[in-house]
Amino acid sequence: MSRISEAFKNKAFIPFITAGDHGIETTERYIRAMVKAGADLLEIGIPFSDPTAEGPVIQAASTRALSTGVKIDDIFAMVERLRKGDDQHEAITIPLLFMTYINPIFVYGKEKFLTNCEKVGIDGLIIPDTPFGEKGELADVAKAHGVAIISLIAPTSENRIEMIAKEAEGFIYCVSSLGVTGVRSEIKTDIKSIVDTIRKYTDVPVAVGFGISTPEQAGKMASISDGAIVGSAIVKIVAEHGTEAEQALVDYVTSMKAAVAQA
Repeated sequence: MSRISEAFKNKAFIPFITAGDHGIETTERYIRAMVKAGADLLEIGIPFSDPTAEGPVIQAASTRALSTGVKIDDIFAMVERLRKGDDQHEAITIPLLFMTYINPIFVYGKEKFLTNCEKVGIDGLIIPDTPFGEKGELADVAKAHGVAIISLIAPTSENRIEMIAKEAEGFIYCVSSLGVTGVRSEIKTDIKSIVDTIRKYTDVPVAVGFGISTPEQAGKMASISDGAIVGSAIVKIVAEHGTEAEQALVDYVTSMKAAVAQA
């Protein structure tokens, strides 16, 4: 059983953090804190200058991260440290995923990128600007290195749900609302019917993301799917507290995980 399937044995809480926001050492510290607080899987955003799927909160985090001079190799090195652990820290064993755009992968070199993903223990990739039909050339390389490419299904994918679901691996990222990432006061899309449709075609777990920020929303989404993904709300905490966000993140992740676990 893959690490990802293992993580979805119960309802999963999946936080997102931008790598290098307030420095890569800060990111490393925050990832350890969120794992300790109950994160089941974790998405690490590779900062990019043109993140088309992102709202202002995550765009600003990317800008802050890039201003520190963080490079993809620094992010790989951080993941390697997390996986190995040291005298002070236990090794991180939950699934770790990269959220990135296609451009940084091709600039870095896709073979080299996926070789390093395998080497440091990255379980999957989420690439929001690669449409389903275009993931082919990357999929083969990813498969060879045991890295899952996570499929996204949005409210507009209705007529392609069957096709996407049948080929999905790892888990399916169900996008709860149209537009860019960000905190929303309410989620209006009929997520339940999308999740039910997906489940007709696959047993791969389905997690819901985009716009979830409160324990109530997370619990609601987890009750109709296999887990909840939260990005902007966490990045906001980092933006507000800078290098002192550890306790705020622990409190937040603990409350979100509790809501998801009860769903």
